[in-house]
Amino acid sequence: MAIQAGLVGLPNVGKSTLFNALTKSSIPAENYPFCTVDPNIAITYVPDERLPKLAAIFKSQKELPVSVKFVDIAGLVKGAAEGEGLGNQFLGHIMEVDLILHVLRCFENDNITHVNNKIDPINDFDVIYAELMLKDLDSVEKRLERLPSYIKKESVVQKVKELEAEKKYLELIRDELNKGNISAVQKLIQQARDEKVTIIPLLSGKNFLVIANLSEDDYIGKEYEKNTHYQALIKHFGPERVIPVSAKIESELAQMAPEESLEMMESLGITEKGLNNIITKAYINLGLITFFTCGPKEAHAWSLRKNTKVPQAAGEIHSDLERGFICAEVYNCQDIFTAGTEQQLKLLGKLRTEGKDYIVQDGDLLNIKFNV
Repeated sequence: MAIQAGLVGLPNVGKSTLFNALTKSSIPAENYPFCTVDPNIAITYVPDERLPKLAAIFKSQKELPVSVKFVDIAGLVKGAAEGEGLGNQFLGHIMEVDLILHVLRCFENDNITHVNNKIDPINDFDVIYAELMLKDLDSVEKRLERLPSYIKKESVVQKVKELEAEKKYLELIRDELNKGNISAVQKLIQQARDEKVTIIPLLSGKNFLVIANLSEDDYIGKEYEKNTHYQALIKHFGPERVIPVSAKIESELAQMAPEESLEMMESLGITEKGLNNIITKAYINLGLITFFTCGPKEAHAWSLRKNTKVPQAAGEIHSDLERGFICAEVYNCQDIFTAGTEQQLKLLGKLRTEGKDYIVQDGDLLNIKFNV
């Protein structure tokens, strides 16, 4: 599944340092079949403690975790919507990602200048988002100019209704873009999706998370909870959307052997790698769940969009499985962790057969029955 998150930030906020840490911890190209990895893409495993447990139960020879792509998007300057700096390249790349990760600087360092000569992460976010909204406003206005002629020329009644519905939503979105109302724009975009109204793709409608890049001293022992910049981000965005991290520490950990990095983390009182937190939260916010297929050869984790039916999940494994889908034997990994074996699951009545309308749940193990 080609799902990717894009790292975005102003100059000197730590975006490149963070991306380099992701790159050093990413999957080597030879272990990622049929993929040519460009220098600005890092493919990383999604941490999942369930996979090694399943591999142990099935005595699997290898584990294949889920992966997510992270894209280092070209730097942004004010005026990008008008093509300043690498503006057009930046805005083109950001359109392609499924989730935006805003890297915001929350550390003071006189040796690293800030593009605006002041540490203000919320203002940094507003600068970036203003450029996204300006570009969207331009796109919306151009589309609205063309729609009346499209409606006039269209002879199919249903198509006319669809174009008129798009026009109605774009007019509402244009008004909120002019006001700079981010939340209202996103609500309208979501409402259009819910009502199955197709509108042009918009940058400001993309889901996003905020990465608060902190100093080493602030990150150790969760001292960042006292950091005024971090506190401002939590107040503005809410704790569920803000991820604390020290890009410098993550960069150092990524260059160490696993044993050495564990020792460093213990000495600093760090219980979890910030990168793991970023990867996991990005995965969840991309609207993904994980299902598994397991056997003696491999324990395989697969990514899937929420609310996907089992034939489409089978298609993630192989197109033939979806094309010839008959049914699926299903149980959740938590059940086998308790039961210990599939045989015991059968005795407990936990293994069931599901048809084509079953919606796959996070942690499900699937055994697909098919005939092609």
